[in-house]
Amino acid sequence: MSDIKVLLTRHLPDEVEAAFQEHFDVSLNPSDTPLADDQWRDALQNFDAICPTVTDNIHADLFQGISSPRTRILANFGVGFNHIALSAAGKLGISITNTPDVLTDATADLAMTILLMLARRAGEGERLVRSKQWSGWYPTQLLGTMVSGKTLGIIGMGRIGLATAQRASKGFGMKVLYHNRKPLHAEVQGDLQAEYCGSLEAMLPRCDYLSLHCPGGDATRHLLNADTLSLLPKHAFVINTSRGDVIDEDALIAALQNGAIAGAGLDVYAREPEIPASLLAMKNVVLLPHLGSATLETRTAMGLRVLKNLKAFFAGYSPPDLVSPR
Repeated sequence: MSDIKVLLTRHLPDEVEAAFQEHFDVSLNPSDTPLADDQWRDALQNFDAICPTVTDNIHADLFQGISSPRTRILANFGVGFNHIALSAAGKLGISITNTPDVLTDATADLAMTILLMLARRAGEGERLVRSKQWSGWYPTQLLGTMVSGKTLGIIGMGRIGLATAQRASKGFGMKVLYHNRKPLHAEVQGDLQAEYCGSLEAMLPRCDYLSLHCPGGDATRHLLNADTLSLLPKHAFVINTSRGDVIDEDALIAALQNGAIAGAGLDVYAREPEIPASLLAMKNVVLLPHLGSATLETRTAMGLRVLKNLKAFFAGYSPPDLVSPR
């Protein structure tokens, strides 16, 4: 396969890049910055395969005027693929793959990290110490709230949502409610002692914490908006490690400013990497730079999963993680 030209749009772990180079004619992106539209159009004409990431906005206009692209597959580095115009790519016969499973635990770990940071005001405390303004312990300093025994609502009970529920239920004794397209299998639901809620209206008023694990895209855009945020109790915290467009950012800011909810923890944003100044200024908000899958083990596993999909595709087999066009 050494004659097959593959473009990696971002720098990947060294082990991954070395593995790619063993099998394909690989081109790297020395600047390690997202490709511009003209670079994408050029790449579609000159590479057999492109391996994009969430930072690549592969919109439908990129494919206009290209009737016979050289690119036959976009092997995405990541489980989410709402940054790719699937229909436009599909019309040109371009296959799409992603990397499920391998980032489940890392992302669930991070969701619980954010939840704990919010509950115990860890971000505020860390900033206090670093600013050298901490004057010592006293009984009412930075009083947070308990996690054990509280209720966690989960929107989207796929792999990551389920892994988060397991950590919350078994690790912290939390009551788990969830809203999903359909209930879990009875034995899984029973093992977690999780309760299925058929609507957000039935679940949100009961949540102490709300964690979002649904995919991005048109179907879930602004799922959490002014109306749904108003259903949460004033003491509730919102955690988002899924996709930024799932939350109406303006509505979230208003809810935080008005005291309609107690706080929020975000790892993803509507216009990444742009973050509204009002969010940056809030003490009751935890803001992370899209760290969901950011462990060396996970990012390496993701890259090797991309390679597995490419090897299968160019060997004439259906890739294991083929995404159907919408």
